[in-house]
Amino acid sequence: MSSAILRSKQLSEPTVARLPIYQRIADEWSRRGNLHIDSTTLGSLAGVQPATVRRDLSGLGALGTRGAGYECETLSTRINETLGRNHRYDIVVVGLGNLGRALINSENFLSGGAELVGIYDIDPEVIGTEVAGLTVQSFDVDIVSAMVGVMCVPASAAQSVADRLVASGIHALLNFAPHVVAVPIGTAVRYVDFSIELQILEYQLTNGTGPLGGGVLHTLGITPPVVTRSV
Repeated sequence: MSSAILRSKQLSEPTVARLPIYQRIADEWSRRGNLHIDSTTLGSLAGVQPATVRRDLSGLGALGTRGAGYECETLSTRINETLGRNHRYDIVVVGLGNLGRALINSENFLSGGAELVGIYDIDPEVIGTEVAGLTVQSFDVDIVSAMVGVMCVPASAAQSVADRLVASGIHALLNFAPHVVAVPIGTAVRYVDFSIELQILEYQLTNGTGPLGGGVLHTLGITPPVVTRSV
């Protein structure tokens, strides 16, 4: 097991959630012809303090150089290694409604080593059709071996789908259904609920909290900040 993977186990969940944002910024910065990026710039684009950036990236080992910042290519590669994106991991999607179809057809859905190996649904009109080079299978058949199951199903079906995926040996679930599922110890679940995100935004707008000054989605690719030299 690589040292990067060992280090990733010690990172906090908020840090892990910010690493892909740092990577996206570093990649964009590199595409602009910049070899280095400092913590002030990273923090400004990500919507966090420079000290948070330095603390987050310290868990990845020695990266930055005082006065020069972080080398963009090295930073992106180290984040890839830490998140395991340099290894292949197979994904299945359950539910080919509007959300599932949009997700599969998104350019950003399969990143790093992600590979879509199975699509499942219960609709007879969908089963047997071809999507993204795969034939949509009935959810009644055996689930192909995979590491991650993506659930794009109604809330009423979420628990039974989760049970079936876990029983098939899948222990990492990405759940788009607005329903909390019960899973056994050793199974990871991430929830993506757009209604919750909207409520959080509404609270931040109403109360003036959160990164209202900008961040990667507000600034990146529009107005580059003034670069200062610090690590």
